[in-house]
Order: sequence, then C-alpha cells, then structure tokens
Amino acid sequence: MSAIERLWAEYQLPDLDGLHFPDGRSYEVSLDADAASGMRLGGVFDLEEVLAEDPDWVTDIGRNQSVPLADGGFLWVGEGVSHGSYGFCGRLHADHTLVWALFFEDSNPFTDIRVSGNTAVFRSTSGVSITVDIDDPLRPAVA
Repeated sequence: MSAIERLWAEYQLPDLDGLHFPDGRSYEVSLDADAASGMRLGGVFDLEEVLAEDPDWVTDIGRNQSVPLADGGFLWVGEGVSHGSYGFCGRLHADHTLVWALFFEDSNPFTDIRVSGNTAVFRSTSGVSITVDIDDPLRPAVA
C-alpha cells in the first residue's frame, strides 16, 4: 500500500502542494491564475521519502461537496482541517478508494464542483478555479 493510500484510508493528505496517485506517483503542483487550468504541474517527488523525514506533515481532511460520476465513483472537494488556507479536490472509486487527489496549501477550501464530460472545474472560497481532466489530471484540460 502506498503512502497516499495509507493517508487516504485515514482521510488525511500531505501538507504540501501535490497531485497524488495510489500507485505511488506524486507530482509538485502550484496555483497559477494565468494557466488555463489554474495550476502548473511540476516534477515528480517521492512522498514516502517526504513522510519519512517528517511523518507529521499531514492534515485531516473534511469533505465539503461530492458529485457522483457515471462509473459509480465520485468527485470530492474540501479542506485540510489543520489550516484554513488548505484545499483539496479528488476522484474516488465507488468504494471511496482514491483515484487521484490534488492538495493546495494556499487555495482555501474547495466548495464547488462543475462537471462537463470528463472535465471538472473546482472552485474555492477564495475564488481559485482549477480545471482538471478527471480521467487523467496530468493531461491539460480547459473549461
């Protein structure tokens, strides 16, 4: 079981900007209002290594909204409860296991989800808007 799977099982996410997959892949992300998607993808990082250095670098999460998907899964948005500026969005399987999760330290909580086909737009309480291809969040998506 990967680090992100262990965290998700406890409804926790790492306290750092990132895109995480259950197979262990993690990517740096940053908010970018000038990018069509609202974010920029960076390099790969080793979440296991990050957590080995500081195992407490996690936050509990709270779900603010959920949208069911045709495949039985869900899109979730919410917040990291340890700091008011934290926000997350993610896709889950029908059994609530993780497909992928995005976490931002400075987005504020995400509270709104709009879906059109395989594209979702997630909006936060501070007006941050992130557009994602829900089938492959590494692929650029534009609303």
